[in-house]
Amino acid sequence: MVRIGDIDLGEFPLLLAPMEDVSDPPFRVLCKEYGADMMYTEFISSEGLIRDAAKSVAKLDIFDYERPIGIQIFGSEIESMREAARISEAAGPDLVDINYGCPVKKVACRGAGAGILQDIPKMVSMTKEIVDTCSLPVTVKTRLGWDDSTKYIVEVAERLQDVGIKAISIHGRTRAQMYKGEADWSLIAAVKNNPRVTIPVFGNGDIDSPEKALEYKNRYGVDGIMIGRGAIGAPWFFRQVKNYFATGDAGSPPDMAERIKAVRTHLRHSIEWKGERLGIVEMRRHYANYFRGLPHFKEHRLALVTLDNPEALEAKLSEIAERFGEHVFA
Repeated sequence: MVRIGDIDLGEFPLLLAPMEDVSDPPFRVLCKEYGADMMYTEFISSEGLIRDAAKSVAKLDIFDYERPIGIQIFGSEIESMREAARISEAAGPDLVDINYGCPVKKVACRGAGAGILQDIPKMVSMTKEIVDTCSLPVTVKTRLGWDDSTKYIVEVAERLQDVGIKAISIHGRTRAQMYKGEADWSLIAAVKNNPRVTIPVFGNGDIDSPEKALEYKNRYGVDGIMIGRGAIGAPWFFRQVKNYFATGDAGSPPDMAERIKAVRTHLRHSIEWKGERLGIVEMRRHYANYFRGLPHFKEHRLALVTLDNPEALEAKLSEIAERFGEHVFA
């Protein structure tokens, strides 16, 4: 069994990666339904939290049906991160996760996210301060290094474990790679195979099919897999991976009826959580992903991203279901 502190995650957990503008409560509802074993909030700015910024505070919203769930924070100042960890813990998650992996310029070039990979001593000091602040387990998500010449992840994992983290998730790229090239899981395996490392090690990067999930599980020996982009517009990916692990068959892709049902669930929760106007607007980024592969879909997608009331959207979804109901997804 894989455990983070007292949290039992089963034999080989599938984790939903924290993704900005994706892994909010409405999307997490679906991922949980389809079998995600552990989920995380979108990453939350420590500075936003300590200044009580509405957007950051809203991301603290978690619900009992999502458990176990972690709140993920990022920032470059140790004192701000300590305070953000305290605020996050008060929101009642199962753990607090530190983002040391985000590669985007506005985060990394300010010394937060993957930016801290340029200052490993600070990374270790910050982690220790957060561990000492929290009574809940503290975990870390990071990358192999800043660039090809600084892939110190084996040493980094040891040092972070030594100051008290309870699990580490590793994306198999450097910050310099961003999301380009192929994720290198060999160094993730090196962390897992290091006899000094006893905490769970989760692999992340390029898991885009159930077949690859099983191949990487067997080849690299990690304790679990964190799934990010593979679940966007496809929360059923968790179910497919688990089916494939159990039977060697992922099962058929969801048909149109199941996709429409998922979109309706997502939209409903989006409106409930964000209010009608914002819930509808922020749902627009998801439609193309849910209906990826449908032929001649442009006019329907255009309608979905311009309609501005729930009744019209429901009618359009019913029209799509009728129009494409016989389509078989690959």
